Amino acid sequence: MEFLAKLMEIPLQHLTLMAVIGAISAMMANRSIAVFHDGLRPLVPEYVEGRMSRKALAATSFALSFGLVIGFGIPFSLTAPIILVHSLLLGTDVIGTWTPDNRKGFILSGVLGAIYALGLMVGLKSVVELFAMMPVNFISSLSKVGDPIVACFAIFPALVVSYQYGYKKGIWVLIATIIGYALTKSFGEIQFSDEALKPVKIDPNGVALLFSMIAMFYFAMREKAKPLADGEKGSNAILLGLFSERVKRIQKNWLLLSLSGGLTAVAATMSFSLLAEGPVSLQLMAQDQQTSATLVSLARAIGFIPLVGTTAIATGVYSPDGMKFVFVAGLALDNPILAFIAGVVIMLAEVRFLAQLALWLDKYPGVKACGDHIRTAITKMLEVSLLVGGMIASNAILPGMGFMIVAGIYLLNRTSKRPLVEMAIGPIATIIVGIAANILSLVGLS
Repeated sequence: MEFLAKLMEIPLQHLTLMAVIGAISAMMANRSIAVFHDGLRPLVPEYVEGRMSRKALAATSFALSFGLVIGFGIPFSLTAPIILVHSLLLGTDVIGTWTPDNRKGFILSGVLGAIYALGLMVGLKSVVELFAMMPVNFISSLSKVGDPIVACFAIFPALVVSYQYGYKKGIWVLIATIIGYALTKSFGEIQFSDEALKPVKIDPNGVALLFSMIAMFYFAMREKAKPLADGEKGSNAILLGLFSERVKRIQKNWLLLSLSGGLTAVAATMSFSLLAEGPVSLQLMAQDQQTSATLVSLARAIGFIPLVGTTAIATGVYSPDGMKFVFVAGLALDNPILAFIAGVVIMLAEVRFLAQLALWLDKYPGVKACGDHIRTAITKMLEVSLLVGGMIASNAILPGMGFMIVAGIYLLNRTSKRPLVEMAIGPIATIIVGIAANILSLVGLS
């Protein structure tokens, strides 16, 4: 009854949208059409082609996904009233692989996927309400974990350039980023001659990121492939020759994939603010920085082109949110109807032109390498930003001791045989500090 009461507090359109996304994602995982976890995707054809049992696939899916949901997806989702997409789609991967591969299992996976999505929304809401009822309410401090991200996200293109083209070029991009930020900050806003028009505020973080991204892609596009000898093929062209039937398998399931893309784009709009593609965009969405969130999502999507495209060609299995461009569409348009149409069209285009995209990447190896470096650079930036943010937030909850606990958890995690993802340490440690602050308050030691 309490679950139903909390369910009724959430707007019906939000519940319906999340339930349908959960259902479709679980059904696609059940039929081996699409899975979210990049590490699970190469294992699915092993099952489809009879070299792995369903039980082994399900057990592997659980082993890969459970820790990330608990240690990564949910802690980040608690820092803002937005769900990190990993929390939802890693769970639907598990549901889809654990349900039987038959008609009843297909329907059951959809039902369980919808229930899981609803349970996730209610569960996170209940946890936030529980924290708010404690003697020391640390929810407001928990949101500070993401504050350094807003200031630091513009520097990752400089790190990408440094990885790919050397330290000196990375320094120049960093300097250009800082100058762009400083100049934009000094202007503040644009005032029109017509006094009836409101001045337009310029976001210095967004402009700095735009400048640094332009510099990053300038370097990447300059690097072109060496001319091939007669009859010689690029690496992706070879993949297409070997796995053309697997590409056709993805294209055959365009309907479910395009529907998933359209609905995900709607959930990513600022007006719905239900799903975020990554921790950076989640924090920016929570702070109502639409332009910056859009740019970060665009950079992340470009970074996923080589990974999703290559694994899709080799395995015949796609991702339920594709190459993440559907999130860009949702954030940029911020209109549910237009976002749905754009999401459908984007996913259709990704599936239809998967082979052509792979061949294009052969011509521009700089862009392909850039994608790999983008993911690495954003991860490194997040590790630093979230550790600093976790310390700031924890110190606000427990002055002095907060620093000690976060540093202790971070360093001890590195010695663990099964360490948590380092970028999740900040949010997790802050939650632990918040709980510790309440225990100390109850025993009279605060």
